[in-house]
Amino acid sequence: MAHTAHHTNFADSALHILAAPFIAIGKGMVALAESSSRYKQIEQLNAMSDQELADLGLKREDVVRHIFRDCVGF
Repeated sequence: MAHTAHHTNFADSALHILAAPFIAIGKGMVALAESSSRYKQIEQLNAMSDQELADLGLKREDVVRHIFRDCVGF
């Protein structure tokens, strides 16, 4: 019969406990961003071919800038 032992280091456990709220906040922010209409527009445009984008007057590298053009800094 084989026996295994798992030793949890206190520092690793404490780090996990301290990191948990930040991980949860990060996941929440990602979910919020992915549910936005702008994110959906970016996905829709990125699914188009380069020729379809060109027909709209866009280049693939300009998609995000185009979607956020009304925001300061873009």
